[in-house]
Amino acid sequence: MRVGVLALQGAFREHLLMLGSLGVDTCKVTKSEHLAGLDALILPGGESTAMVRIAAGTGLFATLREHMAGGLPVFGTCAGLILLADRLSDDSLGGYDRLGGLDVTVARNAYGRQRESFTTPLTVHGLDEPVEGTFIRAPQILELGPDTEVLARHDDVPVLVRQGSIWGASFHPELGTDGRIHAEFLHHLGAAV
Repeated sequence: MRVGVLALQGAFREHLLMLGSLGVDTCKVTKSEHLAGLDALILPGGESTAMVRIAAGTGLFATLREHMAGGLPVFGTCAGLILLADRLSDDSLGGYDRLGGLDVTVARNAYGRQRESFTTPLTVHGLDEPVEGTFIRAPQILELGPDTEVLARHDDVPVLVRQGSIWGASFHPELGTDGRIHAEFLHHLGAAV
């Protein structure tokens, strides 16, 4: 299995390291041609405004949408969730192109500023033990479409969701040493990791 990590900005290195610790073949994705031959893609946390501005005019998001429409599984964490959300609660990205594909409404930075970041145990569907969820200027999922399944909640608010092969997390599962969220995503795709 070959998994790409969008490497425009943000925590892409941490995702590459986490996937590597699971024995997964990885590559950085910065151009449309890097999408060829991938079995899945991860969109990391970081600054969503910077990501959409860097991608603007490159054709990367248009090509990625085509791959997603063709069935490419994608997992967006924090800023990656913002890129995947079909709807934002405001136009805080200034009208820049996003990906969409995940039937959720998201509010950017809803968990507070940088100094209000926190880590909390999360009970995740399919896992026996809680996972530490790290929330850094995290987006909040406000609404779910009918086909969007909740895999974890924090204070009764969805923080890990999936719709078919598209997953989204408000938190950063790549921070720390616990690779179970990444492994669950890959298992859901049929990978033996």
